[in-house]
Amino acid sequence: MTMTHDGQDPAVSDAVPDAYQEHDRSRFASMPLAMRMAVLGASAAGVCLSVCYIFSLVPMLDITYYFLLMAAFLPVVFLLLPAWRTENGVTWASYAPALATLALMLTMAWNSRDLVFGTWVPVNEPWQLWVASGIFILVLEAARRAGGNIFLSIVLFLGLYPVFAFYMPGILWGPPTTLGRTIAFNIFSGDAMLGVVTRVVAETIIGFLILAALMVSTGAADFFLKLALSLMGTSRGGAAKVSVLASGFFGSLSGSIFGNVVSTGSVTIPAMKKAGFPKHYAGALEACASTGGMLMPPVMGAVAFIMADFTNTEYRVIVLAALIPSVLYYFGLYCHVDGFAARNDLKGMKKSELPSVRETIKEGWPFIVVLAFLVWGLVVMRWERLTPFYASALLLALTFFSPKLRLKLSAIPEMFYQISKLLSQTMGLLLPTSFILGGLMATGVAPVIAASLVRMGGDAVVPVLLIGIAVCIIFGMLGMIVAAYLMLALTLAPALEQIAGLNTVAIHLFIAYYASLAAITPPVALAAFLASRISGSDPIYTSVHAARLGIVLYFVPIFFLFEPALILQGPFYLTVIWTLLNVLAIIIIAAASEGQLWYRGKLRMWARPILFGCGLLIGFPEWTSTVGGLVLALLVIAIPASIFPQSQSDEPDADDTSEAEVAAASPITK
Repeated sequence: MTMTHDGQDPAVSDAVPDAYQEHDRSRFASMPLAMRMAVLGASAAGVCLSVCYIFSLVPMLDITYYFLLMAAFLPVVFLLLPAWRTENGVTWASYAPALATLALMLTMAWNSRDLVFGTWVPVNEPWQLWVASGIFILVLEAARRAGGNIFLSIVLFLGLYPVFAFYMPGILWGPPTTLGRTIAFNIFSGDAMLGVVTRVVAETIIGFLILAALMVSTGAADFFLKLALSLMGTSRGGAAKVSVLASGFFGSLSGSIFGNVVSTGSVTIPAMKKAGFPKHYAGALEACASTGGMLMPPVMGAVAFIMADFTNTEYRVIVLAALIPSVLYYFGLYCHVDGFAARNDLKGMKKSELPSVRETIKEGWPFIVVLAFLVWGLVVMRWERLTPFYASALLLALTFFSPKLRLKLSAIPEMFYQISKLLSQTMGLLLPTSFILGGLMATGVAPVIAASLVRMGGDAVVPVLLIGIAVCIIFGMLGMIVAAYLMLALTLAPALEQIAGLNTVAIHLFIAYYASLAAITPPVALAAFLASRISGSDPIYTSVHAARLGIVLYFVPIFFLFEPALILQGPFYLTVIWTLLNVLAIIIIAAASEGQLWYRGKLRMWARPILFGCGLLIGFPEWTSTVGGLVLALLVIAIPASIFPQSQSDEPDADDTSEAEVAAASPITK
């Protein structure tokens, strides 16, 4: 079987849409040697700079550090991402903005002391406005390359909102201002580009991205895939359970839903199809597993770091809060897979074809130790932003004793390339969202909208929640999860706190979960659509099944919003009680969804919607509904099967393609 350079089957690689293909490797290779060395040198300098700043080895102003870090990584966005789809290699259309970005960021680093001790909004000198305008345009161009035209349009509209807010009606009205003052505010203000987003990237995310790049360079990706195979491969439906476990591991490290679908899905989707899972099911499951990885502790995604800074909450609190919902979500996926496999008699893989658990752990034990250390450092020692740097040092020390994992000198350039790639693309996506904050803060619209939501809701929290859910899903459908979170953290979160006195961490986690949920929600379920291209299934049909498989992600955020004990923000006895009840609820809901209940066998069609409703009642944190759901579920399950004979509608779905058919269609078997 022929493979590409990254280990994917060529047929699978060709199925990935061009927008999600990684062209950065070929673009980097096409650059002159001197330019490649400059990129790697800037990456190494950025890492050293971050270590010096975060460990206070060299006294440095915050914004001096921010601008120097942008100078090291932001120009790489233009070098690795094409100016247009047909740009052949790196042309001057990419070199010019990269050099301009480098020059402007170094200029601002040189003048950062004047910016701190002076007032540059409005600007004092004409050259300051020219510099601000240049940076504004270049960051917008980075947004276009990293996030697309829709992302650029929304960032531009909200970033320049103060210019035309005077003409907007009602609660959207803002005081008049000029274009120059708006641009200066976006670039020089601590409420915009020099605010929370840049601070989180420069002080927190960078350490975790360095750790992720180091783990990839030492073989963590292969280890976690082998570990998932060795643990789950022999169980029924083992190929799909491996997908769930592996995608959870990878997603927690990368924090990227779509990157996770492409990287792990290119391997797991063909394997699931070969094992007998229908192509739409394989694509839907991979989309769900990759979506959950973004909010899986201990690393999680960019939203979690921003949330910690925005709410002035320790990151360990966010990690602990996300633990139970994440475990419940992946448990739900496991129950769905197990039920489907039992209903369709899908066996696991042969043990002889799988790696040994003992040998796998023996080879990759340093990765397990490092992840355990990461959790210990975050949760117990509360080292916060220092933890990933300590974990990176520990990984280097441990892999030194393993010849297979040891970081060789020849792999060091690759490591710095990965760091540069991760940091540059993170900046390209996150720095533009700071303009959204700038636009809303400069006009004062955010608190007005929050107050209006409070008046609209009155004593009823449901209308305000529905508005927030709609905004989350709309923005999430466009792939702008961070943008959705920032907007609603400014507007919806204060309203919910005032109306119902809900827990702050629960509100912000609720917003983050529903923004991520859009990746699997029809009609524009981007993660499911991308997975369908790899699996060869219909996108809409795949997205509908993704929403069904990921049903836990739809109701658990509502449950912990009204019962903070589910995110460890309440009495421990309530945490235990409601976690166990939600486990039971998930088992019943997955059984109703798949038509197969543990120890009960296949469910009659009439019983499935009833049990589904019972599961929701059991999980909702209110005792009357919970007891009612339990009683009704027991009655339905206790009814003998002979009372309601098998009907034609109870047969397995017609679209459950046979194992031979899917194996014949799978690229991995060709």
